[in-house]
Amino acid sequence: MSDYILEMREIEKIFPGVKALKSVNLRVKRGEVHAICGENGAGKSTLIKILAGVHPAGSYSGEILLEGEVVSFAQTSDAEKKGIVCIHQELELIPELTVGENVFLGNYPAKYGIVEWDRIYRDTKDLLEKVGIESGVALALAHEKIRNIGIGQQQLVEIAKALARHANLLVLDEPTAALTGNEVDNLLGIISGLRDKGITCIYISHKLDEVIKIADSITVLRDGECVGTDAKVDLTKNDIIAKMVGRQLNNLFPTEQHEQGECVLAVKDYSVWDPELGSRKVINSVSFEAHRGEILGVSGLMGAGRTELFSSLFGAYGGRCKGQVHIDGKPVNIVNTVSALKNGIFLVTEDRKRFGLVLDMDIKCNTVMASLEKVSRFGFIDENAEVFETRNLVEKLTTKVSSVEMRAKTLSGGNQQKVVLQKALLTNPKLLILDEPTRGIDVGAKFEIYKIMNKLVADGVAIIMISSEMEEIIGMSDRILVMSQGQITAEYSRSEATQEKIMYSSIGGRR
Repeated sequence: MSDYILEMREIEKIFPGVKALKSVNLRVKRGEVHAICGENGAGKSTLIKILAGVHPAGSYSGEILLEGEVVSFAQTSDAEKKGIVCIHQELELIPELTVGENVFLGNYPAKYGIVEWDRIYRDTKDLLEKVGIESGVALALAHEKIRNIGIGQQQLVEIAKALARHANLLVLDEPTAALTGNEVDNLLGIISGLRDKGITCIYISHKLDEVIKIADSITVLRDGECVGTDAKVDLTKNDIIAKMVGRQLNNLFPTEQHEQGECVLAVKDYSVWDPELGSRKVINSVSFEAHRGEILGVSGLMGAGRTELFSSLFGAYGGRCKGQVHIDGKPVNIVNTVSALKNGIFLVTEDRKRFGLVLDMDIKCNTVMASLEKVSRFGFIDENAEVFETRNLVEKLTTKVSSVEMRAKTLSGGNQQKVVLQKALLTNPKLLILDEPTRGIDVGAKFEIYKIMNKLVADGVAIIMISSEMEEIIGMSDRILVMSQGQITAEYSRSEATQEKIMYSSIGGRR
């Protein structure tokens, strides 16, 4: 018997005008966690879609061997019958169905044509216990609707669903993108437990600390080609980065000395109430300033109120607010996003696919949609002006596109984020709020976003950066505000900030 449960040999895949994969070879040992790393657009998702049957046999060249036997899949169900189950970053669960219904969806056990619901919930309970849910909680959770449980538990439901399909090769694509620190640790522990039970896992992630923690072997793809596969023990984080981007990034954060200018935004005694539970205060009397020529970092744990505060200041939260807001020393009343834009504020949302882009529209439409007056003549959009403005911004931000008429959904995560920034810059913002600006993008694209931020600050834009990544907050911020339970608990300069201090303030400790 071969040591390898999976071999993909000389895999090539061509999309119109693009060769996505070029003679890629992948070998995965039985019972290991095998990580696949690479920048956005490197070919990771395409390779996995071939393995999972999303791209059917005949649409690519090369061959797949499973347990030494050549296989081909016309659809995803063919791959699942062979024990290959893929859990995608965007979970494939139906919110209005129960956990049990989701776990056995399309695979309901039946007797004499009647679905055995008792068996479904009993088996779901057993599967949930296998993925780390306590026995006393598992049965109740099996009957709960998906919409009523958190994203961390939903990720475990996806794994339970894979086990219900008797997966022996489990593919996890960016499984921790939306999880908190404790949920990440829990998931990595479960994956380690599955490995101990003989289940092979392919783990795809931009988070290299997780990769180093959980993987046995690491394959790196770059520009559709396989750079190589190494044992984890033979690689450092910098080695992986160098393989991914083709060069050494000795400083992940291009730190520059910024010269703080005049105050752009001043907030005093500002409170915000929940739009649905009007009596619940989500922000409690915060005061702070943001200046030209600086990056103001905002840190805090999940639920600290960071997004609620700044979406409210952008007029996008919806809840009642009270307090003083000054722009360039003048009092303003921001009641909606239109008034925020008129006052020079732009918010780059943390969820670019839902709130930052219209994915089925092209790049130029996405770029100009917040600044239509700049590309309009006599009430009609001037297509030449639309193309001209977009091309200028594409060049300025080095967005990788073949045409400004490409649909946004065809771009990599990093280039989608650049299109959102293009839209922001066309409004000529005084204050740019970036909520998780590098979430879900690779290390090379992160570096480019950081350089863009530094250039904007040098041009006089004030930047507020909300981030859950401690290294990013410390590496890029000139000043750091820490939030906990709707309040600002500390402020640190770059020279003062440490991870320990920020974490202490994040859990409510005041400076």
